[in-house]
Amino acid sequence: MASGETENHRRLKALALVWARANGFAIATAEVRVPKSGYRADVAACSRGEGRRTVVFECKQARGDLLKDARREAEARAKVEELGARLNKLEELIGGHRPDLRKGEALFPEFDAWDFSGLEHTTHRKVVAELAMWQERRSSGTKFAKLWRWRAADFFYLVSEEGIFAQAEVPAGWGLLVRVRGAGEEGAGLRLERKPVWAEATEAQRLALLEQIALAATRMPRVAEME
Repeated sequence: MASGETENHRRLKALALVWARANGFAIATAEVRVPKSGYRADVAACSRGEGRRTVVFECKQARGDLLKDARREAEARAKVEELGARLNKLEELIGGHRPDLRKGEALFPEFDAWDFSGLEHTTHRKVVAELAMWQERRSSGTKFAKLWRWRAADFFYLVSEEGIFAQAEVPAGWGLLVRVRGAGEEGAGLRLERKPVWAEATEAQRLALLEQIALAATRMPRVAEME
């Protein structure tokens, strides 16, 4: 079990592995680094033979685990708006004291642009740097949105306990698998609640993910014990 991992999260990963193999994704393991993304998937799998397909699973045992990503995205959007307004106000104030910064390209001064490129102003430089950072966070989006946009796999599934997420909360393009408890059974199984949209990864992306699955499997020789 990974450090700090709960028993419920471990169980969801084990069920995702079983579901993947039962549904034609025979090559599967947990804790797989997704190529060129900087992210690690809870489970990733690949089918065999011609027409190879890949799939990524993200396991969430609580509603807050998913929604905190949405809160981060909303925070980034609010920060960009706040800093953008602050920068505009600051440049207006600086421009009022430094008319020499006008580029002189417009006929009327009120339509002229300012050239702040050579300005040695600590606050201005700090606000520009901070705005750039938050703009990057906003444009990159959440982990779910980025993996889909990059077509990191052919299919993506959110795996959760039953009754945690409304279908409207499931990330765009992702499918939803929920854990179904059986009488006297610890794991029971997964039920498909929402089908994913086929992302159609490139063959190069499929091969890269397959390689990472193989590497993860060699790092986790006891992964079969999860099932």
